[in-house]
Amino acid sequence: MGSDSREAKAESIRRVLAEEGDAVAENTRGFNDGRYESVAALDDYEALKDRARAIKEDAIERLPELVEEVRETVEANGGQVYLADDAADANRYVAEVVEDRDADTVVKSKSMTTEEIDVNEHLEAAGVDVVETDLGEFVLQVADEAPSHLVAPAIHRSREGIADLFNEHFDPDEPLETAEELTQFARDHLGERIRKAEVGMTGANFVVAETGTVALVTSEGNARKTVQATDTHVAVAGVEKLVPEFRDLHPFVELVGRSGTGQDITSYVSLFSPPGDSPTFEFDDDGPLADGEADREFHLVLLDNGRMAMREDDQLRETLYCIRCSACANSCANFQQVGGHVFGGETYSGGIATGWEAGVEGLDSAEAFNDLCTGCSRCVNQCPVKIDIPWINTVVRDRLNRSAGDDDFEFVYRGLMPDEEPGGVDLQKRFFGNFGTLARLGSATAPVSNWLADTGVARALMERVLGVDRRQELPSFERETFVRWFAKRGPRVAAADAEREVVVYPDAYTNHVHTERGKAAVRTLEALGVHVRVPDAPPSGRAPLSQGMVATADDRASATYAALAEHVDAGRDVVVVEPSDLAMFHREYERLLPDASHERLAENSYEVMEYVHGLAANGASLDALSGGDGKRVAYHSHCQQRTLGLDGHTEAVLDDLGYDVLASDVECCGMAGSFGYKTEYYDLAQAVGEDLRDQFRAPEARDRTVVASGTSCLEQLDALLSRPTRHPVQLVDPAR
Repeated sequence: MGSDSREAKAESIRRVLAEEGDAVAENTRGFNDGRYESVAALDDYEALKDRARAIKEDAIERLPELVEEVRETVEANGGQVYLADDAADANRYVAEVVEDRDADTVVKSKSMTTEEIDVNEHLEAAGVDVVETDLGEFVLQVADEAPSHLVAPAIHRSREGIADLFNEHFDPDEPLETAEELTQFARDHLGERIRKAEVGMTGANFVVAETGTVALVTSEGNARKTVQATDTHVAVAGVEKLVPEFRDLHPFVELVGRSGTGQDITSYVSLFSPPGDSPTFEFDDDGPLADGEADREFHLVLLDNGRMAMREDDQLRETLYCIRCSACANSCANFQQVGGHVFGGETYSGGIATGWEAGVEGLDSAEAFNDLCTGCSRCVNQCPVKIDIPWINTVVRDRLNRSAGDDDFEFVYRGLMPDEEPGGVDLQKRFFGNFGTLARLGSATAPVSNWLADTGVARALMERVLGVDRRQELPSFERETFVRWFAKRGPRVAAADAEREVVVYPDAYTNHVHTERGKAAVRTLEALGVHVRVPDAPPSGRAPLSQGMVATADDRASATYAALAEHVDAGRDVVVVEPSDLAMFHREYERLLPDASHERLAENSYEVMEYVHGLAANGASLDALSGGDGKRVAYHSHCQQRTLGLDGHTEAVLDDLGYDVLASDVECCGMAGSFGYKTEYYDLAQAVGEDLRDQFRAPEARDRTVVASGTSCLEQLDALLSRPTRHPVQLVDPAR
C-alpha cells in the first residue's frame, strides 16, 4: 500500500468517525453491555455454546445430506426447494417466482443473504416494487445506504438523523421528531404496503432439515406479516443455515438474542413449517375480511455462492458455523468506533466478515477491512459458537499477502530482514512482522539507532515508505539486552535451594526495549525463593502472525519451542511478561505446532503476575516484595490477558500487598501492537483510547500511579496521559 492509499484510508476513517462514530459507539456498546448482563444470568452458558458448536459442526459435516433431506421434507409439505449455485442463479429463480405470481410488489423482512445476492436491485430492474419492512432496512432503503451492522443495519444513524431523512423524503403533515412518532409512521406506511403485496420474502436464521421449519428470530413483527399476509412466501437462506433436527433450535434461540442485542430472547421467534395449503387472509383498509384455503406457495431458495467450497477449506470452514449474531462486532473496539461502513465488505461486517467476504465475494472484498482486526481475541470468548475469528482473519491476511505483487523496495528490504514468506508481502507488513530482527539490530547499534530513528528525515521517510505515523513515539532500544544482563548477573537463588525452577521468557520488547520489567520479574521471583533462568530464546512469532505472515510465524514458533522444550522437559515452568506472547503459547501455537508440543508448552506457561499469585496461593509469603502501604494505583489489564482470564491475578497480588487499586473497566487501549503505529489507523487507535484516557484523567484516578500489563497498553497510556506508566511487576519488585 502506497502513501497515497494509506492517507485515503485514514481520511475515510476520520470521516466516518466524525459522521457516524457517536451513534455506532452508543449502540454497539449498549448491545455489548446487554450481552454481558444477559449471559451472566445463564447457569449453563458455556454448555449452551458447546452444544451450539457441536450442532453446527455436525450440520456442516453432513451438509449435502441435509440439503437432500430438507428438499424431501418441504416438497412433501407442498413447497419447493431450489439449490442456487450463485447469486445470479438465485436471483433468476426468485424473479421467475415473482413473475409467475404476476406480482407488482414484493415485501421483505430483514435478510443479509438477500443483501449478499442484491435481490432488490435485480427485481427492481424487472419493474417490481421491493419494500423493506424491517425498520432499520426501511431507513436504509429510503436513504439509499448499505447496512453497517449484521443485526441493526441502521446502527450508524441517530434518531435525529432518521427524523430529518423521513421529513425530507415523505413530507408528512406534521414533522416527525420522537422515536415513537418515527416508529408509528413507519408502521402505518409499511402496513399498507404489506397488505397490498403479492409476494413476501424472508431470510432464515435456521432451517430444520427434519421438519422443513424456517426459524425467524426478529425484534419486530413485520416478518410474520410478510409471510402471513401474502400468498407466496420465498425464503432465501445460505445452505449453512441448515440444522438437522427441530430440537437443535433450542441452544440457538437461547444464544442468538443474548449474543446479538443482549435480550434474553428476541421479541419474536417465528417457526414456519409451511404446507402449500395453509390459510391466508384477504384485507381491506380495516383489516382481515375472511380466511380460507388459498393457492399458497412456499419456495425455499438455498444458496451456495461459495459455501460448499468454504466447507472444503480447512481454514475458512469455521465461518459456516456463524449464526450472524454480531457479538464479534459489538465486542470489537475498532468496530465500536466506525461500524460496518469501514469495518466491512460488500455485504458483511465485523470480525467474522473477513471469512464471509473471502468465501462468497473473494479476497479482494476482504482486503479493504481485514487489517482492522488486530487479533486481540476479545471476540473469541463472545462468539456463541466459539469460532476462532482472529485466526480466520489471519489466514485471509496471509492469502492476501501471497496474492500481492512485489513492492518496489522489497529487494532491498529482503536483504535486511529476510523471512520465509513467499509472494509479495506488503513492505509495511514485512517491517512490522520482522520486529524481532529490527530490535536485535536496534540494540546492537544503540544509542545511535535511537537517535537516528528519531530524526526528522528518518521519521518522514518511515512515514512515506513504511506508513509509520510520525506522531507515534518510537520504541527506544537498550544496548544491554535483558538476556545479556542476566547472563552477566546470573541467578541469585541456587537450584538446589529452590522448590521451583522457572525460565523467564525474553519476548522481543522485554529483551530489547523494556528490559527493566524483565529484571523486575527476575528479582520478584527470586524474592519468592524461585531459581530463575533466562534462555536466549527467539521471538514467539506474534509480530509476523499479526501481519498475516503465517509461514514466518510458524518458523518462529518452532524455534521458540525448541529453545524452551529442554526446560519444560526438566520440569521448569515458563513465565511470560508480555500477555500477547503467552496468548501465542496458549492459543495460536495450537495452529502452528504439533498437538503434543502445544499442549506441553501451554500447560507449563504462565503470566508473571499469575505465577506470583499462584505461589502465594500455595503458601509463599509475599512479605519480601515491595508493599503498597495504601499507595493509589490505576490499573489497566491487557486484552489478551483478559481473554485468557488472567486479569484478576494482578489485582489480587496488588491488593494483598496493600495497594489501593482502581481497575479500569475499559476493555481496550486502542494501541493493539503495530496497529497504532500505522498512518492509516493512528486516528482510530487514538479514538479507541479516549475512554481509557478519560477514566484515568478523572478525579478518582488523576493522582494514581498508572500501571498496565502489556506493551501496547503501556505505550498508548504514555501517549494519552503524558505521565509515566509501569508494568505491575515493577511495582512489586523488591529492589524498587
